[in-house]
Amino acid sequence: MPLFALIARDLPDLERRREIRPAHIQHMDGLEAARRVRYGGPLLNENTEVVGSLIILEAEDLEAAKETFGRDPYVTNGVFDHYDVVETRQIYPKA
Repeated sequence: MPLFALIARDLPDLERRREIRPAHIQHMDGLEAARRVRYGGPLLNENTEVVGSLIILEAEDLEAAKETFGRDPYVTNGVFDHYDVVETRQIYPKA
């Protein structure tokens, strides 16, 4: 199944991110239970402060990936300043 990456940058409101995080984790747990998540974690700045997110998941196509990412509470509750969803291909580690 194709892989898609969400690359997101947060608005400068860490408290908002913390407030929404439980709902985001619940959303991600559901994707993990469905075995669709390949990687998920925060983007960090040089001071190791959270400034965004990187999530890689399996989806049927780009539209399905955008729909899935669009349901993430970080998206629906305005945590991100902006984000992109792009298709990617795994080279390493070798599958």
